[in-house]
Amino acid sequence: MYKIIKKEMLTPTICRMEVEAPRLAAAAKPGQFLIVRADEKGERIPLTISDFDTTKGTVTIVTQPIGASTTDIVAFEEGEAFADVVGPLGNPSDFIEKSPEELAASHFIFIAGGVGTAPVYPQAKWLHEHGAKVDVIIGAKTAGLLIYKEEMAAVCDNLHICTDDGSEGFHGMVTALLEKLVNDGNKYTQAVAIGPMIMMKFTTLTAKKLGLPIVVSLNTLMVDGTGMCGACRVTVAGKTRFACVEGPEFDGYEVDFDEAMRRQGQYRTEEAEARENHVCRIGRGK
Repeated sequence: MYKIIKKEMLTPTICRMEVEAPRLAAAAKPGQFLIVRADEKGERIPLTISDFDTTKGTVTIVTQPIGASTTDIVAFEEGEAFADVVGPLGNPSDFIEKSPEELAASHFIFIAGGVGTAPVYPQAKWLHEHGAKVDVIIGAKTAGLLIYKEEMAAVCDNLHICTDDGSEGFHGMVTALLEKLVNDGNKYTQAVAIGPMIMMKFTTLTAKKLGLPIVVSLNTLMVDGTGMCGACRVTVAGKTRFACVEGPEFDGYEVDFDEAMRRQGQYRTEEAEARENHVCRIGRGK
């Protein structure tokens, strides 16, 4: 059983949990994900690892209740335990293979959108600890939806806040802020975008215009997390790839985002029906 050590609501709809999983914490690397099964009848839910602590033997997940199963996960309280937490799965970020000299010469810019801010944190943290220069843009529709501001500020060189409505930080889209930063003279060697698919698409188009290499994470496509269900099939560089076993990170220039967005919506009707008829069975006298 995987005990929940700490639970907190980052916003009214975004939950962070620290979960006891010593073997997983010891093996985890930036960019990877895990699978949570709430109880013995629960659906397998892939969630990107938002942090890991080898000393405490814990991993951190951030969940937004979108469907029935994520609603069940968020219903758990501190002291309760998930039936299964499996991982780490997927390929770690490519930058962990870089030499100390390469990292010291690097300047990363992360573009984090919404809940996608959480998986950016362990990547920025790892790079910061290994000598790379790291800037981060955190974007959200409004100030009340921003997460990880204090945590991210502690592991990057420059943190930039961006809100669509101008309620905090730069007023506008993350793409406009990225373009402004580059035009202001910041010389980045690598961009990484994690967030909503539409955000990653237009961030990639902006990066291409700026001549900036970009990596994107297709974790939102994953369902089964093993490659067997086929739900995360996506065309990358003209070939069919599986985000869960061959990713989740890919060269943004090579991703067919329009296909990915169509695939992302393929279960929307079924998920809406499941949530409408859902009765939460979690967190009752465990």
